[in-house]
Amino acid sequence: MTLPPAPSQTAIPHVDAAERQVRIDLAACYRLVELSGWSDLIATHISARIPGRQEFLINPFGLAFGEITASSLLKVDLDGNLIGPSAYHVNQAGFTIHSAVHQARHDAGCVIHLHTADGMAVSALAEGLLPLNQTAMFLTGDLAYHDYEGPALHLEERARLQRDLGGHSLMILRNHGTLALGASVSEAFVRMHMLERACAAQVRTLAMGRPLHQALQAARSTTESMGAGAMFARYGALSWPALLRKLERESPGYAE
Repeated sequence: MTLPPAPSQTAIPHVDAAERQVRIDLAACYRLVELSGWSDLIATHISARIPGRQEFLINPFGLAFGEITASSLLKVDLDGNLIGPSAYHVNQAGFTIHSAVHQARHDAGCVIHLHTADGMAVSALAEGLLPLNQTAMFLTGDLAYHDYEGPALHLEERARLQRDLGGHSLMILRNHGTLALGASVSEAFVRMHMLERACAAQVRTLAMGRPLHQALQAARSTTESMGAGAMFARYGALSWPALLRKLERESPGYAE
């Protein structure tokens, strides 16, 4: 099988200012996922809705996350039609999962799906994510679960993904991985950062094999007080400029 060459890193196609900014933020998110050690070769995917349209951007299937730039992102509609020429195509499982969320959740400006080792480990537990630490407690009230049906290659699964996600902003895909969404790319990223951190802490905690300290009353109050999406939007907006400065130092060129 002969693969196409990586797209030339020239300039973002002629788009309006809103799409241009979403492209830059989404490319930055791919690079940050790579720098965080969350990528899975060319698997998994991150999407962002183009404001005011039933179209979203997603990665070209065949590029590593560290290669992705604003100009290389693919644009598709909710029926899976590729908008604009490209030597690449969209991962079918990626389209199924992301189109399901964008189709049902108009507040989902960005959707991140990962297969990290810690996320997959927690996804295989019957109990899922446990309120063992403050970070997990922030999330459990906004966390949904979806049972594994095999690789997400069939569009019929979209209805069940939508049903299970409901109005939540986080999901554990059982025996599979993690998913986070946000109104903006930065909001989705900080949600995923916290979910992955909570999963990693749980894996380490349970591996110690020691008696667990339960803080059930505090866990309930923390979940109730911190479940609102406003915290993640604010935290994302505050942290995003610093994250972009990190990219300029460690992975420049994402905005091309």
